[in-house]
Amino acid sequence: MSSLELQNIYKSYGDVEVVRDVSLKINDGEFVSFLGPSGCGKTTCLRMVAGLEKNTAGKILIDEEVVSNPDAKIFSPPEDRGLGMVFQSYAVWPHMNVFDNVAFPLKITGQSKAFVKEKVSEVLDIVELNGLDKRMPNQLSGGQQQRVALARGLAAEPKVLLLDEPLSNLDAKLREKMRKDIRDIQQKYKITVLYVTHDQLEATTMSDRMLIMQDGRVIQCGSPQELKENPINAFVKDFLK
Repeated sequence: MSSLELQNIYKSYGDVEVVRDVSLKINDGEFVSFLGPSGCGKTTCLRMVAGLEKNTAGKILIDEEVVSNPDAKIFSPPEDRGLGMVFQSYAVWPHMNVFDNVAFPLKITGQSKAFVKEKVSEVLDIVELNGLDKRMPNQLSGGQQQRVALARGLAAEPKVLLLDEPLSNLDAKLREKMRKDIRDIQQKYKITVLYVTHDQLEATTMSDRMLIMQDGRVIQCGSPQELKENPINAFVKDFLK
């Protein structure tokens, strides 16, 4: 089972509170999105889950194990959390070919060459990039680079896959295809996903549940259908138009 739980999470920078009392439980194989306007705190939440930011208060649990609790002085670094992450900017290393980019998280954990070769081939097949393993990033389209980033995120079989606005740099046609591809991969392999976006179409077409955020708080949580049919206030209703 791969689950993720946030319990009353806060994040402050000095006197500025950017995340306020966020709680969430994501079950094994569930696709959950943080949705909201720029600056609402959704990416900060994702970065706290990843261990790239420290929460000011509250607990973060992965598979029921506490990985961050400032009151108890617990903080597991990113590399010990067993997560995969795909960034908005692709973050594909320009000096490495496709194979080495995808293989990187496997190599740093000391996996055998045979295992690395087999696993990279497997995930490249999943994202439909087989045969491109020797290409350099500058020989790839934007959509192909994003697939490399997704393959790298999947390679180490993460407990939870985190995606931070991964489609925002793609054109409309590619975004539509990648939305379907990511959702198909997630459902086929039963991957637990936490997704951040400001695009309500992405969230409503891909998610099992969505959390609508405003000013660092979760305003409403539910399935896309529930939120569209029963918005809790005018902000949610307007945002999901």
